[in-house]
Amino acid sequence: METDLLTRLRDRSWRLSPQRRVVAEVLAGEHVHLSAEQVHARARERLPEISRATVYNTLNELVALGEVIEIAPTGGPRRYDPNAHAAHDHLVCDVCHAIRDVPRRGVPRPVVADEDLAGYRVTDVDVVFRGVCPDCAARP
Repeated sequence: METDLLTRLRDRSWRLSPQRRVVAEVLAGEHVHLSAEQVHARARERLPEISRATVYNTLNELVALGEVIEIAPTGGPRRYDPNAHAAHDHLVCDVCHAIRDVPRRGVPRPVVADEDLAGYRVTDVDVVFRGVCPDCAARP
């Protein structure tokens, strides 16, 4: 099973051991925002001997490479987003902590007025829209 993440990793000549490959495969798909524990559980379905430490180390490497984004939602565990190369923001459910990508669709990223920068050099912007997902809103 090929994924955009696997293709990007191959293009970078990143050594794809069976464990690393499984972690990358687990992260495949749109709107994937799994916790490290979820990645480990799904990876074990494919490769039962994969350790939690290997999953954490692989996720940390992927974040350091800029191939995966680490998201720390309020009230939930850190999540990992393989959609690292497309400009997007996130929708986060305040109830179940589900996360969904929101493409920017040509909308420029928010800016800070020069007088408010206080000497900072902005390198990135993260926008998080919070609310209640349809599943949680439908619950009585």
